[in-house]
Amino acid sequence: MLSGRTIVLGVSGGIAAYKAVEVCRRLVDAGAHVVPVMTQGATRFVGEVTFSALASEPVQTSLWAERDPIPHTRLGQRADLVLVCPATARLIGDYAAGISHDLLTATLLATRAPVVVCPAMHTEMWEHPAVQENLATLRRRGVVVVDPGEGRLAGGDVGAGRLADPDDIVAAAQRALVQASSAGDLEGLSVLVTAGGTREAIDPVRVITNRSSGKQGYALAEQAMARGAKVTLVTTVARPVVPGIEVIEVTSAADMEAAVMPRRDADIIVMAAAVADFRPAQVAGHKIRKGDTVPQIVLEPTHDFLVDLGADKREGQTLVGFAAETEDVVASARRKLERKHLDLIVANDVSAPGVGFDHDTNQVVILNAAGFDHDVALSDKRSIADAVLDAVVEWRRTTARHETA
Repeated sequence: MLSGRTIVLGVSGGIAAYKAVEVCRRLVDAGAHVVPVMTQGATRFVGEVTFSALASEPVQTSLWAERDPIPHTRLGQRADLVLVCPATARLIGDYAAGISHDLLTATLLATRAPVVVCPAMHTEMWEHPAVQENLATLRRRGVVVVDPGEGRLAGGDVGAGRLADPDDIVAAAQRALVQASSAGDLEGLSVLVTAGGTREAIDPVRVITNRSSGKQGYALAEQAMARGAKVTLVTTVARPVVPGIEVIEVTSAADMEAAVMPRRDADIIVMAAAVADFRPAQVAGHKIRKGDTVPQIVLEPTHDFLVDLGADKREGQTLVGFAAETEDVVASARRKLERKHLDLIVANDVSAPGVGFDHDTNQVVILNAAGFDHDVALSDKRSIADAVLDAVVEWRRTTARHETA
């Protein structure tokens, strides 16, 4: 998504400006055409020649450059993306209020391209209500905010406000471009997503469960909504979610089935949850204490309602399953896809480093019913979600063409 794209890299006046040098280099290495714009404050931390040497064009700093009477308009119109790294409290406040007093703020107001801002400031500033309200305003307007991390700050203390890692910033830029190019491709469609690992009771205290965090399912739900869908999320975990998604909280496999089946007429169903295959056949009515007789837990299979969804799939509906495997990943997933009459299945090797359960990253193979396999390299889970939704959109287009041929 970065190759051949014009990215205006705005650098404002904070100590983290030096980290924008690495972001610039990575963007250029990925094939982007990077146009650096520095505020006067930024030039106090990093010299103009550094960005001019690494970027695709010389640095621009002034609204009054003789070579172009309206540089902010030209920049705003040329940009496929505007990335501000770092974004100071002043820059965020000016942008939220619509104030343009230099080339960077004027460009931000003059563009219709997607905008990504990467705040960096001291903890007290980051936590100030005014800063948080300004960021909330920008988010409501569609600006992507890459939240800072925690770590060592200028002055030697430790806390929140440290600029996000370059890898995360570049990934956010990629996501913003993906969202811009795919915006609206799920418009008018209903999407049902499941997330998290179900919990099957042993007694009123203990459960059998798995390590699923629900992160992938939440990413799928949020990216589907960003692409125009009306989204329902059935989940076993309580995680923050963007407004506008209907959230239904459940616990067990039976609870999830009870929530999903009445909503099985959704246009797209993505079963990302790790639903238990087995549950205790008997549930103790009281907590089993250490002094009690050691219980013999007999397991019985849960009902695989994904089979029912596949059997009852209506014309025009798309059904996506997930397969968390530890061996024979593709072959096992292909058998599951065929047995359950799925359109697509997303398979991953959860024994691999950084993949699947409870990680922020994933690496998957997307298989479809026509025999196509697509490998998606290790990426953050939002990028994986977009890859899955891209595959869904392409599948729907392909099947629609076949039906009308």
